[in-house]
Amino acid sequence: MHVFTQQLLQWQAGNTRQLPWKNTNNAYIIWLSEVILQQTRVEQGMPYFLKFAARYPSVSDLANAPDDEVMHLWEGLGYYSRARNMLHTARYIVRELNGVFPQTYEEIRRLKGVGDYTAAAIASFAYGLPYAVVDGNVYRVLSRYFGIDTPVDHPKGKQQFSQLAQQLLYTPNPGLFNQAIMDFGALQCTPAKPNCPTCPLNNSCVAYADGRVAALPVKSKKIVRKNRFFNFVILHTPSGGVLLRKRTAKDIWENLYEFLLLETDGQLLTPQTAGNHHFIKQLTHHYRLSFRSASVMFKQQLTHQTIYACFFEADIAQPDFFTLLQDFFEIPENEINRYALPKIINNYLTNRKNGAAALQLHLPLL
Repeated sequence: MHVFTQQLLQWQAGNTRQLPWKNTNNAYIIWLSEVILQQTRVEQGMPYFLKFAARYPSVSDLANAPDDEVMHLWEGLGYYSRARNMLHTARYIVRELNGVFPQTYEEIRRLKGVGDYTAAAIASFAYGLPYAVVDGNVYRVLSRYFGIDTPVDHPKGKQQFSQLAQQLLYTPNPGLFNQAIMDFGALQCTPAKPNCPTCPLNNSCVAYADGRVAALPVKSKKIVRKNRFFNFVILHTPSGGVLLRKRTAKDIWENLYEFLLLETDGQLLTPQTAGNHHFIKQLTHHYRLSFRSASVMFKQQLTHQTIYACFFEADIAQPDFFTLLQDFFEIPENEINRYALPKIINNYLTNRKNGAAALQLHLPLL
């Protein structure tokens, strides 16, 4: 056994994190937790895992759930493709595999939305199979301990770290080793301000000896974020409802619901410029439309996009308003919380409810 593995397991004996998906070998529950925790902190994902595990205790329960119900339960967690992949996989297991979760690494890896890390985690935690996990925590721990400066986001680096983790794996209990190295990265060898002086592995850590802890791991690519400008128009109907539509395009927030969205280049609309937007002009040509309030700006940071948004409240005077709005449907405004909405819309609605979001403008367009 490598000294790293030995010291890591000794550390784990007194420092394990108590998490609800740890003390089970139920592949479905482990898969559920891994999907929810993809690109998500444990603290953020925990309440979602508890909600999903309680609502859908088996893969068949999840497979039989309505899409909108699952998306609504996922609301606010982000990366909504995970929820769509999760539903697809649950239904595939029930319909094609008779409800039996795959039991080999290769079969698990073929599931939609499952990559090398997730497959290794499920295989080792549920079935005790000898596959090492490699996630952000593992990259950080191994790069620092062994002093490796190969970029972790480069194919060569990914292969190098994967092979190293596999060589270090404690094969009598791979799940224990995998959990230990992830816990160690989360609790001891943290991204910022790791507690190196008290670390039990510091006597053999290359980065600590060389004073390079803060410089590792190395990433070769910087995230390039695109700025997008979303102008939402909440259209109120004569009967006291609002208009919604489902996002169906292959874009962020697919299958969530939204108000009328006008995306603009470079900047948001203002109460003074909104009337000049070509679609607003079309609307005002067909309907008696008036703005009665506009919001301050809202911002939501996604991994590769920064969303800037403002919200306009507008009234449609005529009951026949679907000529230009054929993909919308009307709902009573007090039922809007039944629909899965993007976080930025929920933020606006919450602020509006608290009286902090809207500026009363009363600016008729016609």
